[in-house]
Amino acid sequence: MSRPVAWDDQRAFLAVMETGSLSAAARHLGLSQPTVRARIEGLEAVLGIALFTRSVHGLVPTATAEAMAAPARAMAHASAAMLRAASADATAAAGRVRLSVSEFVGIEVLPPMLRRLRDKHPQLAVELELSNASADLPDQQVDVAVRMHPPQQAALVARKVPSIPLGLFAHRDYLDAYGRPASRTATGGHLFIGPDRTVSDLAFAALIGDPAHIRWIALTDSHPAQLALARAGLGIAVAQVPAAARYPELERVLPDVELPQLPAWIVTHENLRRLPRVAALFDHLVEAFEAYGGGVQVGG
Repeated sequence: MSRPVAWDDQRAFLAVMETGSLSAAARHLGLSQPTVRARIEGLEAVLGIALFTRSVHGLVPTATAEAMAAPARAMAHASAAMLRAASADATAAAGRVRLSVSEFVGIEVLPPMLRRLRDKHPQLAVELELSNASADLPDQQVDVAVRMHPPQQAALVARKVPSIPLGLFAHRDYLDAYGRPASRTATGGHLFIGPDRTVSDLAFAALIGDPAHIRWIALTDSHPAQLALARAGLGIAVAQVPAAARYPELERVLPDVELPQLPAWIVTHENLRRLPRVAALFDHLVEAFEAYGGGVQVGG
């Protein structure tokens, strides 16, 4: 290479890889399309290779570009981690800390927890990553994560918190119209809100009733959407008991039916555990999820 590769050019490359087009990458980066094109062309000139070919479906990465994607993402994560580390005094619970949680936890569970965190640590800013896929803590994609499966990677610090009970819930108006089933065998004729493709969620059907006779009225793999549909009176849905209990319009259905509980861990990297900003969030989440999974009602 005749000159060093500029980080801005690498960011443009990664944005195009992740969005599939110059225009989408430009929107993502807050730049003009010609600027992104110039950065890609500049990077290709420095490397002496083509990174993308054009097709009717957009830009198609070459084999070399595919191989470059993972290191580019690692650099982006390291850059973001560096900025978080520089965001405040390293001796105080202040600055930015990045947290990864599932979609349901981020929407239905976490907000009141973060309000109490704000009251304790007003100088702490939480960056939220909502995804049902596990963020990579060793690669510093995030600082702290709430996981529903035990962490397997080395160098992680994990605290097991109480498992979260699951139950069946429906709007009282729905139950007034369709009746309140007294047993699993009495669920015939009822409408259920359930998963679309998620295999682990589909297994709940056998616990609710005869899968061959369950009438699904709405199918989605989004757990917040399932709860919202139940709150709208569409049918019966599986939900986290402490989250659903916050909605007075919902009633628990078949409370004697035992559904598997949802295990939970609060996780961080061992190199980050003692940083005040990370420790503040980690310790607060342990306390909050101990109350949440343990059935303790804590005000917002």
